[in-house]
Amino acid sequence: MNLMEKLMALFNFRAKAQGPAAPVAQIESFLKGFSIEVMPRTAEKVEDFRAILPQGTRVYIAHIEGTPIEDMVATAKRLCDEGFPVMPHFPARIIKDKAMLTDWVSRYKDVGVRQGLMLAGGVAQPAGEFATSMQLLESGAFDGFDRLHVAGHPEGNKDIDPDGSDRMVMEAARWKSAFAERTDARMAMTTQFCFDAAPVIDWVNRLQAEGVKLPVHIGVAGPAKLQTLIKFAIACGVGPSLRVLQKRAMDVTKLLLPYEPTDVIAALAAHKAAHPDFGIEQVHFFPLGGIKTNAEWVTANGGASGKPARAA
Repeated sequence: MNLMEKLMALFNFRAKAQGPAAPVAQIESFLKGFSIEVMPRTAEKVEDFRAILPQGTRVYIAHIEGTPIEDMVATAKRLCDEGFPVMPHFPARIIKDKAMLTDWVSRYKDVGVRQGLMLAGGVAQPAGEFATSMQLLESGAFDGFDRLHVAGHPEGNKDIDPDGSDRMVMEAARWKSAFAERTDARMAMTTQFCFDAAPVIDWVNRLQAEGVKLPVHIGVAGPAKLQTLIKFAIACGVGPSLRVLQKRAMDVTKLLLPYEPTDVIAALAAHKAAHPDFGIEQVHFFPLGGIKTNAEWVTANGGASGKPARAA
């Protein structure tokens, strides 16, 4: 037996020692209606999204600072033409004024977009009059959109709460929930990616205790190399669950293997099955290791049809 075979044997033994996996039906149900995120440059690498994603999968388009709106709209048009509901990002701090926002919304509407994700954006200084997603929501620019999602932060956000608390983040969540109740907007909270179920469960329960009624679309990192995930996690400010990756990096039996979100998905799926009123509504994937790789993982775990593939 060579070294790799020994490592794999040890890994399989330890995996069995940790106990049985969550029932397949729970994971399939939890993955029902999942969404995924792309950027214009990553979308270009996919010949046909219909070949890898279930019909009706919501596709978010991340708007990174410096990306021309023409590239965003072209990607949105292509996805709409292929039959997917498209949700582009609207980062408040890179939108100079109401005229620019109105222009963007008009361009998207022209190619069939009726959904948008409102977020502050990872820019320190606003380019103009908008600094928060709440200002975007109040602008009135999104009349005619079917859905308006907002960002969520299960592990806090130091840009919003520099003191390490979640006081401002929670206050904003309550405001957004109240906005949804006083308008006819269909809303949900799409979160940053996490690697550990425990802080996510605590946070979702906390939202409900605080009276936040927005359904949660929980962010999960798709399969990727461990070093890639650690890089993104540090850059995006992922907090407590980063320890999951650090612990994995210290385990030689896992260091050589690509990360897969099986554990966090299984734990959240089991919790949702045991608590049907738990606030997570859908899973949103960040395909940090590639769109096709992420789609193949979902397919292998029962999400290919967007609904449970088989009975328990």
